[in-house]
Amino acid sequence: MNRYFATSPRGLETLLAEELAALGAVGAQAVPGGVRFAGDWPVCYRANLESRIATRILWFVAQAPYLREEDIYRLALAQRWPDLFPLSRTIRVLTTATRSPLKSIDFVTLRVKDAVCDRFRSAGGERPSVDTRDPDVRIHVYLTESECSLYIDTSGAPLWQRGLRQASVEAPLKENLAAGILKLAGWQPGTPLVDPMCGSGTFLLEAVQMALDRAPGLGRGFAFEKLTAFDALAWAQLRSAAEARCKPPAALPIWGSDVDDRAVRASRRNLQEAGFGNLVKVVAADILELEAPAPSGILVANPPYGERIGEQEQLAALYPLLGAALKRRWAGWNCYFFTADTRLPKGIGLKPSRKTPLFNGALECRLYEIKMVAGSNRKPKDGGEPGVF
Repeated sequence: MNRYFATSPRGLETLLAEELAALGAVGAQAVPGGVRFAGDWPVCYRANLESRIATRILWFVAQAPYLREEDIYRLALAQRWPDLFPLSRTIRVLTTATRSPLKSIDFVTLRVKDAVCDRFRSAGGERPSVDTRDPDVRIHVYLTESECSLYIDTSGAPLWQRGLRQASVEAPLKENLAAGILKLAGWQPGTPLVDPMCGSGTFLLEAVQMALDRAPGLGRGFAFEKLTAFDALAWAQLRSAAEARCKPPAALPIWGSDVDDRAVRASRRNLQEAGFGNLVKVVAADILELEAPAPSGILVANPPYGERIGEQEQLAALYPLLGAALKRRWAGWNCYFFTADTRLPKGIGLKPSRKTPLFNGALECRLYEIKMVAGSNRKPKDGGEPGVF
């Protein structure tokens, strides 16, 4: 049985552990930055294919204490790299350190690369080629204050790259973070869902895949296919089972909108090219003028964070209007706002029932849950009706 470490956006580790356990992972344990687990190769394949939250699935190779760079070199040299992947595969070494006393992480990376190549030379006289842009095999080195761990990346491109989003807007949300937010919001397929600030449509794309029970990795390849231990038959069976499980496309109670026409075009293009164009309705509209498309449901939004000069003032002016719009038009809905701007709850004048710390890359954010009580503040429609889907 192999040991693995699945990385994820910080704040989603517990959700990821639950997801991996459901996929067959043994002993899934959430730790800061990801989840440790064990399993055979089919578990690794399935985790790559079906995890909506993981960023990478790393295969554990070795671990040992170290004092200096040469200790790390000897650990790497002792591994049977020629048994793990063929000489024809290109490699890249990546090093991450937390409180390491060593002065140069780049030098550690170089020494591990030397050790891998030296091991291949001693086995057959030749060394693998290095490709820092698009390698076949990524070897990850993780340094703590006193221990070095070696892993091989089984994913390749990060798992949030589903292969679906072709058009993008500024600062798009990564797919696995969007999927985690939908799960934290408690959204279930069949429940009405609205993203009124949809950008390039990441929440919409993730929700459609969940609704159709489509494995997020069906549209891409993985690094484990290039390893010596790759079991092509087991992989083909897993893929076939995932494809057979997909539900036929049908119109879904999922809506998106954005005040920016470019974002609307990007969302529509991404949905269309993913084969979901007729399943979701996306319109150009201001969140302040939008009418709820159903009596109840979930609204999820990733508003601007106000990081640029002038945006802080714009957001300060927007928040009270947003609070009024939510009270007037979204009674009965559970609303979720993902933002790094901690002024949002006070600005909109609505107290969150829950706030969950999450990270968007290195940026600390919050997911605010605001439950709008049904039956209050809703005004009757009149001739000046706001925009509807």
